[in-house]
Amino acid sequence: MARGAYLLNLDRIPYREAWELQRSLAGAVSQGAIPDTVLLLEHPPVVTLGRRADAGELHVPPETEVDVVETDRGGRSTYHGPGQLVCYPILDLNRHGRDVKRYCRDLEQALIATLEAVGVEATRIEGLTGVWLERPPRKIASIGVHIARWVTTHGYALNVDLDPSPFTDWITACGLEDTAFTTVARELGRPISVGEVRPHAAAALAEVFALAFEELEAGDGAGLWAQPIHESLAARS
Repeated sequence: MARGAYLLNLDRIPYREAWELQRSLAGAVSQGAIPDTVLLLEHPPVVTLGRRADAGELHVPPETEVDVVETDRGGRSTYHGPGQLVCYPILDLNRHGRDVKRYCRDLEQALIATLEAVGVEATRIEGLTGVWLERPPRKIASIGVHIARWVTTHGYALNVDLDPSPFTDWITACGLEDTAFTTVARELGRPISVGEVRPHAAAALAEVFALAFEELEAGDGAGLWAQPIHESLAARS
């Protein structure tokens, strides 16, 4: 039976602000003040370093205007930018099985279903996290999560329609040398917006995690941090 959950659609949010929002929501989910909550959004250009990243992975040219942020998520280095759908599920794994590996596989399954819905056949590759296309292998989505008190933060990033060169020019993405990166637009041979993919992402997450979403529109997030959003959501619960 599906559990009630919030789906919060945001527009383009700076990485640090979205991270602070996640932590606020995670505290509220952990306390039972709000149900599971999923954020869908985009970021301005930013390089993020996971807990396993090392200095040799970072080779951003000095003149490049891009934030570099050290995070508490798992994994190594990755890039976020406009044209990439970022999903941050704030889920209490006490409701979904206390199994971190299963959670990551479920995120991969949700991504595979999302891509199938827009006409792209994707898969897993044994021993590697994320979602890929085969022959030749090329990565289309990255996963990095953090779990505290069995509540999840961070999540996945799906390359919808963006220039993938920062993955190879600015960093050694995910610590993988010579990895090819691709986008939904490149695979389809046509432009596609993040907005076109969002409903499919939400439907896949609802199916995989047995969630019944109440969809909330929050525009560009203006004012969300002046009055903590978890208080507004808690008032709805």
